[in-house]
Amino acid sequence: MSSLCREVITLQLGHYSNFAGTHWWNLQDASLSYDPESPPGEIQSDVVFREGQTPGGHVTYTPRLIAMDLKGSLRTLRQEGSLYDAGKDTSALTWDGSITMHEESPPAKNSFLEDLDKLDKGEILAEADFPSSSQPQCSARSLSVDTVNSHLARVQKSYRLECSVKVWSDFLRIHLHPRTISVIHQYNHDGEAHRLEAFGQGESLLQGSVLEELEDRLHFFVEECDYLQGFQVLCDLADGFAGLGSKVTELLHDSYGGRGILTWGLLPVSHPDSVSVSFFKSKCFVTRLLYLYLLSLFEQTPVKDLYRLLNCTLGMVHMASHSSLFCPLTLRGGLGRRPSSPTTFTHLSYDPSLWYHSSSVLALALDTLTAPYRLRNNSVPMWQLADDLAVSGRKVVAAYGAVPFPMMHGSSLPDALSTYTDVLPWRPLSGCAEAGDGRCYGQWATLKGFEGQKLISSLAAGTKPPTPLHSLHSGEDVLASYIRSFYPSAPLALQLVSTPSELAPPFPQIFSQSLGAQGFLEGQPPPPGSTPRVISSVPVMTSLQSGPALDPWLSELHRGVSAFDIRRVAPSFLSQGPEVSDYQEALEQLRLLARCYRDDSRGVMRSSSEEEDDD
Repeated sequence: MSSLCREVITLQLGHYSNFAGTHWWNLQDASLSYDPESPPGEIQSDVVFREGQTPGGHVTYTPRLIAMDLKGSLRTLRQEGSLYDAGKDTSALTWDGSITMHEESPPAKNSFLEDLDKLDKGEILAEADFPSSSQPQCSARSLSVDTVNSHLARVQKSYRLECSVKVWSDFLRIHLHPRTISVIHQYNHDGEAHRLEAFGQGESLLQGSVLEELEDRLHFFVEECDYLQGFQVLCDLADGFAGLGSKVTELLHDSYGGRGILTWGLLPVSHPDSVSVSFFKSKCFVTRLLYLYLLSLFEQTPVKDLYRLLNCTLGMVHMASHSSLFCPLTLRGGLGRRPSSPTTFTHLSYDPSLWYHSSSVLALALDTLTAPYRLRNNSVPMWQLADDLAVSGRKVVAAYGAVPFPMMHGSSLPDALSTYTDVLPWRPLSGCAEAGDGRCYGQWATLKGFEGQKLISSLAAGTKPPTPLHSLHSGEDVLASYIRSFYPSAPLALQLVSTPSELAPPFPQIFSQSLGAQGFLEGQPPPPGSTPRVISSVPVMTSLQSGPALDPWLSELHRGVSAFDIRRVAPSFLSQGPEVSDYQEALEQLRLLARCYRDDSRGVMRSSSEEEDDD
């Protein structure tokens, strides 16, 4: 029951990882309570946030975060932020002549960022700025940079940012510490020239000034921790950040041995360079449908498509070897060059082509996936979570999620689960389909956000339970019994967290109108013509699994990269590394990794392609 704070340092490497990370930090910020009279929450925010002080003596509360991205990726966000800005100090100038300052005009800000600026300046937003039914939860005059950054956006205003979000800072709610953002100036975020496209480019980055800067930032955050439990790393898999992430996780492994390193490899459904950008940004629904159709036909140029496959493969192999646990996160139908349709959810209407949308779904899942080691009481350290799953060298796991968890308002957990007797309610979050045969080497399941709902049924005395789940006496027993009905002999660990994921602006409203404000199913949708419901929180269920399902998934990836001669098809990929011998060794490691998940105990007939993988 200890509430000892075991700190976690987060690293976000790459633009899509920063998209997902921004949504994740916004979710954490929305759940913070600044009422000194309120009891401590289930989630211990000090695990990922740090308290600091500005040069002026003002207390701050910022993420314990290092975020790396490319030149041109910040737009309106200053790299050093504004929270610790003490003004321009000219006292050290020795030049006696006149000085002329030339400053570039910053890009225009969207409506959300403009409102944050008003709050930063202590201005009260006019009533006309808000829908009549939606007012600020607290006075803007009480929200100042002096006190804490996260008060800024306690504004219940609806924003539609789908057409205005270009980079992750366009929807960032919170202030960041000056040591958080690290910009890699050798490569551009936009344009065709100087792009970080290949694994070897990323690997070669971690030296010289880039390495020194990273080590300096790591030391700063590590030294102020009392009980550092480890690092959570979000890293892009599709581009050269896969190579950088491989070197970063190796650095963490070598420098901070014994700490947990949980690495999440992120992959978007599509990329803006897939088809003409005009299709990607169009407001017209028909045009966007045409975009998705063209995407399915041409997806990416062959060379870029191949690069992404190679980056993903090498990144997974190397980061898994240096991490306590590695889990890909994507809504793609697979990791290969020709994936199936993107993952769909019954109660979500998200646009897979929009990073702003797809990353929000992954962030919701990540909020639940990371909850066990962020709890105030009964928390599970990173190393224990990894040890429970990464048995016998199986360091790669697959994630699944019910986003949101389908539970009727006013019902019970047995009622919700008993409607899914043939199939589990969650969907793939790693591009890996469940085997469906009950085999699993280990599983971590977490249900978050059932606050106000019943975990057990309330049957009158003498009433026969409609299902065995209705006869159980605790929520843990209900959930465990349900999952074991699908995985009878698999080791299972689970966690129940009543606190929901709070969805403050500008989280996209991608939810079905069959949900109520708290994310639970309602009996009927709103009447036609009525104001759409704004969903303010949702319950989510996730599962991390290590099982035989990863064998065909990893083997398919191995066959995909082994089907061509890289020296002939993509010689430029090897121009900055890795060496051909290192590349071939990585493919062999991937083949052996897939075999770790193979279960031949049932004597199941294997396909000829699977047998070839053994040769």
